[in-house]
Amino acid sequence: MDLQKVDLKRPSSETNPEDCKRFKSECKSNVDNITTLNCSYCSGGSAAGGFGCRNSSHNSSSSHWSCLAQCADDDSGNSGDSKNGDKKEDSEDVDDGTLAFLRIFAPELYEKITMKRMIKRDIIVDRPDVQWTDIANQVKAKRMLQEAVILPLEKPNYFKNIRKPWKGVLMVGPPGTGKTMLAKAVATEKDITFFNISVSTLASKYFGESEKLIKLLFDEAKARAPSVIFIDEIDSLCSCRGEPTEHEVTRRMKSELLSHMDGLVSASKSDPAKSIVILGASNFPWNIDNAFLRRLEKRIYVPLPDSKGREELLKLTLRNVDVHSDVDLELISDQLDGYSASDIVVVCRDAAFMSMRKAIKGKTVEQIKAIPMAVMKAPITKDDFNLAIKKCQKTVTEADIKKFEEWNEEYGSSV
Repeated sequence: MDLQKVDLKRPSSETNPEDCKRFKSECKSNVDNITTLNCSYCSGGSAAGGFGCRNSSHNSSSSHWSCLAQCADDDSGNSGDSKNGDKKEDSEDVDDGTLAFLRIFAPELYEKITMKRMIKRDIIVDRPDVQWTDIANQVKAKRMLQEAVILPLEKPNYFKNIRKPWKGVLMVGPPGTGKTMLAKAVATEKDITFFNISVSTLASKYFGESEKLIKLLFDEAKARAPSVIFIDEIDSLCSCRGEPTEHEVTRRMKSELLSHMDGLVSASKSDPAKSIVILGASNFPWNIDNAFLRRLEKRIYVPLPDSKGREELLKLTLRNVDVHSDVDLELISDQLDGYSASDIVVVCRDAAFMSMRKAIKGKTVEQIKAIPMAVMKAPITKDDFNLAIKKCQKTVTEADIKKFEEWNEEYGSSV
């Protein structure tokens, strides 16, 4: 049912509980999901029809309507006092009845609350269990992210004035090199609010809505600082402007994002620990507009793993499975030259399945059920790896690597 088309009359008196009770009754008869309406005047008394303000400080307000709007705004997370992952907000969402009421009588506030809900869905509450030690090699990228995000929390007195933290970091590199894993390691830090933003969160077909979402995103990040706003595949959001096929809505969204990034202060003068960092990842950095590149101050190339990195990754990936003594990981890493980190993980997984494939070959389902688990989980052998490498081809070409290296020489940042 379209709530905006419900024909309800606003109570003639803003201070009469009976009128308020009648309004609730009319709402319930028209909209099934309205169960409560908060009212400061009624101050929670059940005799007034179940109305009650959730914030006791609003009980002195003379207006039901302004108090209700204020309560709803508070419930939407406007205060930003509670930290992500540490404590659940007192009222994480406005109840359906209040939201339906606001949609009728306070559409602007209704829109603000629904947009905030969209932004909050992208806040990582359950922190990923990814530690820096879980990421093989990539020493430069780790060092840069720790300098931009972690160290300002540990040494706030150092990161002041010209030493204020970086406000924008861009990770570029071929697919599967560990950019998202690095972002997850940042998200694991307990004192940081991590916004995992996708392009679909900010893009809207309605005129002006994307700009409002971007503003709310930065407002929420400031309220929950220190914060990291991670935008994966940022090139799709920050592509070059001025293209003939560029839509006006897209252009306006980019301008709004540029404005907020440009005005973003990484660390306040009084408290450097309250920082906001834009963290982007891209497989196509050459498609990013130069204005965005300027605001993403540190641009880090995350390359394919070298020989040492491949061997380290093999050890990390195979740490929970049995490996036969005939397997030389150093030799295997040499065979995987040119493979990305995700390619190497695929090879390891395929090799781990080899013992199971051998055990079930030519057998019926009933016979497979009788196979001991020890046989299914036999140690991975050298032959298993050789066969897996033949079956799993690398996904990054020499031409791709050359293109990334050329871009890095022109735009990349050394660490």
